[in-house]
Amino acid sequence: MNKLSKMIRMVGAVGFVVVLSACSGMSTQDRNTLIGAGAGAVGGSVLTGGSALGTVGGAAVGGYIGNQVVKPKD
Repeated sequence: MNKLSKMIRMVGAVGFVVVLSACSGMSTQDRNTLIGAGAGAVGGSVLTGGSALGTVGGAAVGGYIGNQVVKPKD
């Protein structure tokens, strides 16, 4: 593995930690929306072969679904 590849992985890992720490003050619905958008973006990208439209569309659909998910109250 060359130095550039190692640096890119390190920057990605640090960015991931920063993004996760930003979720600490979010409501459950906000967190679900963000998780749904991320999962939808990945799914849309995979299903459309990396198309920008597929990625954005997947993020929009995933974010909407994540926003609508509500935990049942006991």
